[in-house]
Amino acid sequence: MRTAEQALRAKAIALLAADAELAGSVHGVFDGMPPRASAPCVSVGSADGGDWGTKDRAGCEIRLTVTLHGVGDSLDDRAAARVEAIAADLRGAAEGWTVISARIVRTRFALAREGRWRRELVVRCRCLAGASG
Repeated sequence: MRTAEQALRAKAIALLAADAELAGSVHGVFDGMPPRASAPCVSVGSADGGDWGTKDRAGCEIRLTVTLHGVGDSLDDRAAARVEAIAADLRGAAEGWTVISARIVRTRFALAREGRWRRELVVRCRCLAGASG
């Protein structure tokens, strides 16, 4: 069985990559940020986990970072809205874990050199060991 962090990252990448509307707005969805990716694109970054569970089931709280990368006015708010909507779809089974809740807890917009920018979303997911029944 994968760790909760691995399972959640895999599910997030699969959901983001499968979204047709998002695919029409970005060049790709990546596991981490590849050095030669061109903006606009989406990367799934770190997944920081901590202990969380119930009296009878082990669990994990994970903060997953999803980043929209752009340059100039290359991305409108529709792509950000799609990423936020997809975050809610993280609930449910995820390779031996059950994602009980998924909520965006932090957003950040940062400018970089040469007109580049990034919008980071941190999604807090609470997971319990074992698939839902």
